[in-house]
Amino acid sequence: MPTTAIIAGQGELPGLCAEGARAAGHRVLGLGMRGFYDSDFPAICDEFRKVSFLRPGGWIRAAKRAGCEDAVLIGRVGKDVMHRRGFKLEMLREVPDLYSFDLWYRKLRFDRRSSNLLRTLADDLAERGLMLVDSTTYLPEHIASEGVLTKRSPSSTESGDVEFGWSLLRQVSGLNIGQSMAVRQRDVICVEAVEGTDRMISRAGELCPRGGWTLLKTTAPDHDMRTDVPTIGIRTIENAAAAGCTCIAVGSGRVILANRPEVITAADKAGIAIIGVPASE
Repeated sequence: MPTTAIIAGQGELPGLCAEGARAAGHRVLGLGMRGFYDSDFPAICDEFRKVSFLRPGGWIRAAKRAGCEDAVLIGRVGKDVMHRRGFKLEMLREVPDLYSFDLWYRKLRFDRRSSNLLRTLADDLAERGLMLVDSTTYLPEHIASEGVLTKRSPSSTESGDVEFGWSLLRQVSGLNIGQSMAVRQRDVICVEAVEGTDRMISRAGELCPRGGWTLLKTTAPDHDMRTDVPTIGIRTIENAAAAGCTCIAVGSGRVILANRPEVITAADKAGIAIIGVPASE
């Protein structure tokens, strides 16, 4: 039986990925990043170990001992972590391994963009024998499809906001600035950066207290699907509804709906329309 390593950050995606891998006939080695993974994740795995997010050499050794054929890096780790006050001290407290120091000083210290960090990490892990695969490999039933996904279709105004904002979002995501944008009546309310989608949603609600705005979310055209695949979850729906969002447009095949049936049910209950936009648009 093939074995897959799942390197887990926050949220329910690592658990859903583990379930998908087991359904595909794989044994699952869970590598939970200390301080990030959810408490119910270990029980879903056939074998589980805690690892440090700054000691990827340990990921490699654990995966090799378990005979893993592939690995998935999935779950939230805040993009703002490198910009926090005292980040270097936090790094030392985590006791980075020589692998981290080597990778940082050879390839990352002059370009700390999360997209570059994750792509470089994935490439380097592959060179050392730990092959990361597309994060959606074991989540096919949770990927956003094309067209209207909810009971309610977008209104003409919301459709106009999607059409207006989509090309702008593709440019913004292509520049590795962010993966989300809020638009109302063809006016950009705010754009996601390192704060993440949830905090951007909160900011959109503050800037547009009238509500009726549309959330757009997708990846860059050349996004490396091995890492940081954008996700919409139940919490996203709840936060969006509270902030006055009435429509969500996501890139079909490019965005994960974390527990898709429940996400769509939550959106229907909140009166939020969700539409999958083709990658070609």
